Amino acid sequence: MSLESDIKSFVKSLDLELYDISTVSEFDETIYRISVVSNEIEDGKRKPVSLDSCAELSRLISPLLDVTPPVSGDYRLEVSSPGIERKLKNLHHYELSIGENVQLGFASRDKLKGKLLKVEDSKVTVLADGKEEVVDFGEISKGKTYFEW
Repeated sequence: MSLESDIKSFVKSLDLELYDISTVSEFDETIYRISVVSNEIEDGKRKPVSLDSCAELSRLISPLLDVTPPVSGDYRLEVSSPGIERKLKNLHHYELSIGENVQLGFASRDKLKGKLLKVEDSKVTVLADGKEEVVDFGEISKGKTYFEW
């Protein structure tokens, strides 16, 4: 098994879903970042991930990373939710963001803002200005969720 699949197993054991794994460098420090979302849906949106769930997942994963380090050298493990406003990098991110507000950018046209309704195959459906807009994932140059204050 790969490190990512082992991590996914721990994530699923806490009834969470793996959103992303990344290695970043911030202020001369290497951070191995694991982002998770809840599997629980409430009012059409995913419930927030609790701090206790992130701490428990960190405790579960740490021994695994001691045996199979994700990077060479020193690093810090960070387990958290991806945040209320986040980049959507792949189709799976869109699937995990159904019910949320999204802003999509295209090379060929203006931005599209609205509520993400569904993802089927490579089609993304957004409710914008009262009508459903269906776009192909391949047309999206960048996407993100946003929170309306």
